[in-house]
Amino acid sequence: MSPKVKISTKLKNLPKLPGVYLFRDRSGKVIYVGKAKVLRNRVRSYFNKGDDGRYQYNRLVKAIADLEVIVTDTEIEALILEANLIKKNIPRYNVQLRDDKSYPYLKVTDELFPRVFLTRKTPRDGSKYYGPYTDVKALRQFLRTFKGVLKIRNCNRKITPELIASQKYQPCLNFHINRCASACSDGIASDKYQLNVQHLVNLIYGRDKDLIRELKAQMAEAAEGKHYEEAAQIRDRILQVENFGRLTTMGGIIAADLRDKDVIALALEDEDGCAALFQIRSGRIVGRSHFYLTSVFEKTPSDVLQAFLREYYNRTESLPDAAFLPFEIVDRNLISQWLSERKGRKVHLEVPKVGEKARLVRLVSQNAQLLLGELKIQKSKKDFIHHALKALQRDLHLNKPPRLIEAFDISNIQGRDAVGSMVCFKDAKPYKKEYRRFKIRTVKGADDFAMMGEVVRRRYRRLKNEDLPLPDLVLIDGGKGQLNRAVQVLCDLGVSNIPVIGLAKKLEEVFLHGYSDPQNIPKNSSGLKLICQIRDEAHRFAVDYHRTLRNKRTLTGELDAIPGVGEKRKKALLRHFGSLKKLKSADTQAITEVSGINPKLAQSIHNHLQKKPE
Repeated sequence: MSPKVKISTKLKNLPKLPGVYLFRDRSGKVIYVGKAKVLRNRVRSYFNKGDDGRYQYNRLVKAIADLEVIVTDTEIEALILEANLIKKNIPRYNVQLRDDKSYPYLKVTDELFPRVFLTRKTPRDGSKYYGPYTDVKALRQFLRTFKGVLKIRNCNRKITPELIASQKYQPCLNFHINRCASACSDGIASDKYQLNVQHLVNLIYGRDKDLIRELKAQMAEAAEGKHYEEAAQIRDRILQVENFGRLTTMGGIIAADLRDKDVIALALEDEDGCAALFQIRSGRIVGRSHFYLTSVFEKTPSDVLQAFLREYYNRTESLPDAAFLPFEIVDRNLISQWLSERKGRKVHLEVPKVGEKARLVRLVSQNAQLLLGELKIQKSKKDFIHHALKALQRDLHLNKPPRLIEAFDISNIQGRDAVGSMVCFKDAKPYKKEYRRFKIRTVKGADDFAMMGEVVRRRYRRLKNEDLPLPDLVLIDGGKGQLNRAVQVLCDLGVSNIPVIGLAKKLEEVFLHGYSDPQNIPKNSSGLKLICQIRDEAHRFAVDYHRTLRNKRTLTGELDAIPGVGEKRKKALLRHFGSLKKLKSADTQAITEVSGINPKLAQSIHNHLQKKPE
């Protein structure tokens, strides 16, 4: 049975129930996992839409050779199952936390006297896992300090009541230097030891008040019993905890709302994304994490954020009372319900617009953008070709990355002082040595199409005559009209092997010759951002030249009516003042500073320019 027939048969028998669907390729590998409130409607939609212009979406649909569905009782069960299947299969077309194995968790073992350590594996063994954490260095330093403060053991002994009763072990060195309670030799009761472990976890999340209260009670008890050395040691521990609490205010950023909160933001570009997360506990920012994401190209920000929330909160035990998001997501209520069921009380997902909460979201967003920029820099150091050029090659289906790009723009006011500009970008950077500007010579009136044709003809006729290298891509500032004229001119010159695109200003639409509709390029593509930057630079260069000519024309027109001011003096005044506005605001003394202008002529120029029109 062919894949198409097999899929067609399965589509007819899909249930109208919630569940999870898996798409497989010809080798049987899972390439995409999704959830659905109604499996029949969601899965069929992939095969009924046809070509929607999205490169990755079309590749996914074409690669599907088989599908499988798993029915669940509720949509929440489907959400959980989806997260687990994505983690297990790592499908190519799902958003992924990049290199998630490098992010360690804090493990608290399920034992009579729990051990606390970092691990990169999270088996279902009854232990509790907190994290994942990206600032591993800070976490290790924290554990070194506070495991000693709270006397939590570092050994791997399996301590049982029988082992303690046998008195097999004697207190070790850590006990003698006051960094372990010696649970193995009955030095501490299990319930008190487990309370210390809970204090350690609470400390990580900024909840230090209970620990300080208990330590002060212990210090007072020791002092009453005249155990002054022990009381002094407890006092030192209190100072360490208080100092740690001051450090976790993160430079004084304190939230008035004392609920446990996570503040989350995204930055996306091409295939890469970065999710930044600040953990706020007891009004203090106690943790900052960031996670790089892959396979985000052509995914909506809402889809990416939902995927991150699903994957992150499926792996951590530290659930907040509220999560602040940068924008709305489709499954907001569903994810809130799922988290609430896991936590045992209501977990709110909020999208703050104003006030302190919105400020925190903006702060995290800035961090996400900076971190994504760092990732791009690291990748560009490894690549000989800038990542934006690779994105442009992909978006425009070019044969090679456009390392040399030339862009054209026209500037005029109803045909007057018409000029053209050409800017050049080499390896995604301005190459100002090759910038050119043109006075329009052959076009009368406001005909932007003809002006663009003249500028393009003059540029590439010269390159062809002088046998100079041609660009890899030509960018025309404008829509289909300007694009078609430029392509026609290049064909007339016999230069038809250069890709030419038009970029319309209003909606940043990219037009290719031969296509009536604009290209569907994702707004977060670095290729689109690059050509917008080049277009804006061409526009700036054209407008500057147009303004210079207009000022010169206005100035020389006014000066033509002044006796004694000829071409030489007009040029001198123009060079000195630059514009008519500056010359009009100048006094007689300032005008005399111009070469060739005596006091009498300066007074005549000043009087003429100060006359009010009748």
